[in-house]
Amino acid sequence: MTKTTNKTFADLGLSSTLLLTLEREGYATPTPIQAQAIPALLAGKDLLGIAQTGTGKTAAFALPILQHLMSNRIIAAPRSVRTLILSPTRELASQIAESFKTYSKGMGLQIATIYGGVKYGPQYKALLGGLDILVATPGRLIDHLEQKTVDLSAVEFFVLDEADQMLDLGFVKPIRQVASRMRGKRQNLFFSATMPKEIGILARELLTDPVRVEITPEATTAERVEQSVIFVEAVRKRALLTEMYAEDALARTLVFTRTKRAADKVTAYLQAGGIESAAIHGDKNQSQRERALQAFKAGKLRALVATDIAARGIDVDDVSHVINFELPNVAEAYVHRIGRTARAGKTGISVTLCADDERKFLKDIERVTRQRTPSFDRRKDQALKLLDEAMLASGVADKPQTPDRLPEHRKKGDPKPGRGWRGAEGEVRHTDPDAEFVHKRSRNRSGSGGPGKGKPFADKKPFSRDRAAPRPDRYDPMATERPAGAPAFASTKPFKAAPRNDTRDDNRGAPAGANAERRYDKPRGEKREYAPRDAAPVGAREGGHNGAHNGDRRPKPEFRGNDRADSARPGARKGPGGFGGKPGGKPGFFKGPKPAGFKAGGKAPFRGERPIEGEINRSEGAQLTRRKRS
Repeated sequence: MTKTTNKTFADLGLSSTLLLTLEREGYATPTPIQAQAIPALLAGKDLLGIAQTGTGKTAAFALPILQHLMSNRIIAAPRSVRTLILSPTRELASQIAESFKTYSKGMGLQIATIYGGVKYGPQYKALLGGLDILVATPGRLIDHLEQKTVDLSAVEFFVLDEADQMLDLGFVKPIRQVASRMRGKRQNLFFSATMPKEIGILARELLTDPVRVEITPEATTAERVEQSVIFVEAVRKRALLTEMYAEDALARTLVFTRTKRAADKVTAYLQAGGIESAAIHGDKNQSQRERALQAFKAGKLRALVATDIAARGIDVDDVSHVINFELPNVAEAYVHRIGRTARAGKTGISVTLCADDERKFLKDIERVTRQRTPSFDRRKDQALKLLDEAMLASGVADKPQTPDRLPEHRKKGDPKPGRGWRGAEGEVRHTDPDAEFVHKRSRNRSGSGGPGKGKPFADKKPFSRDRAAPRPDRYDPMATERPAGAPAFASTKPFKAAPRNDTRDDNRGAPAGANAERRYDKPRGEKREYAPRDAAPVGAREGGHNGAHNGDRRPKPEFRGNDRADSARPGARKGPGGFGGKPGGKPGFFKGPKPAGFKAGGKAPFRGERPIEGEINRSEGAQLTRRKRS
């Protein structure tokens, strides 16, 4: 372990611009890892740093990289990257990117993050113009490399943060794939809290004569963290956790579980007990994880339940307690868990709930950390049993609720959204002033309905409230050549519509153009009344086919069988019991005289030779019989 000396940031060789930024952010003296790593990185050497979490590793490699980029100001080629930083989780990637944005305010550097769980479109757009700094997770970066949307041949700095967790998540092979795409000369930086043998092998493959900076022994816990262990049954852990929150000292705590399902169960149990809490793990989408972390940072939650994967990406100030609801399978993960408290020189408390089947994990942790943790026994506690029964009787939901997204407040004096609006931390929310007027799903589509309707998003002009001049009622093409004061038109009388010469009159015998009422001007409820069939002209009755073209629009005689009164029909039903008063008998009209030209078993007579109406049965049964015979 290398000894450190008391130094200031000015003694490390940083530029005046970075010194002003550090003074504005409140950085007074460098941490041990910063005091040893920054001079080596400014000299252009590779670095292998071993330090526990919360010691300022991000600033140790961010400040030298920013000074190098500012001294060599070149515009990155399209889809190329000058600095690549790999992180194991989305939260850690966002945290590193925010640190770079904080240290590089006013420098005009292009910084972006790439991770899974979100859409590809905004990432394509960010990579298209070239980036100075790219913070990515290995999985999504491999996807972009396969789609050829990013080029790593011009990378000048390659940083691998939390290398030991990369190994735990199985990212060693993707790291080698990413390293094979970087062909040029570059400076490599490896940082980790622990250094397993596999990471040592990878470091020897990628690093060239590195400078080893080891601030503390491997897997040594923070000195300012007060640790304790409570032995309790596994089924009573949730009741004990709820009892602990009766103390007001647990205002902002992190609760770690081993599985995602356990995180949801613990969160739902705490919410049933009236404790403000939320869960964050790999099964949550990016929006849910951001909302939970945002509410926790804002002090809206007392407990944030997380898994080991999300442990290293949580950088929240003033975390008072870290509670290990379940012990981790890997002893080194315990170091990262309790490293979320006692940050920046502050003190913290760590409490571990240990069941009987987890004692072997506790022995591994004590062997790796070289410390023996004080313990307490709460097994067979009747108070916890009664509390657990009461909680379960009151009802516990299957899945916890996710807090709502907090509104972003504008600073005093900032413009309204849409004109360079600045977020809660002062940074510009959108580089495009029209981005606030366009829905996120239609920003890359033409005709999105924004200020420049019908145009692509990139071609839209700034929003203008000016309206076009009203169009004149009558267009005058000779207005420029006519003398001033002369009337534009000879007559100012309005035009009159010409009378229509419509021949579609109800009276078909009326002359064309007569002022007869047109058929479509009649009310729809008014209908023409048909004259009785007996009163129809002889030509229309005997020559029905020709009569239909003479204006007689009555229905055909075959389909008027049931619209007559029963008394007017020959052989009508008389009394009960069948036709003609005889039960089961035939209709009486079959006994009447046969029509003229009728032959038994023959076809029906021609329509034009049909005898008079009274001699023909027009019931539905008779019509059906005639159709069958024909």
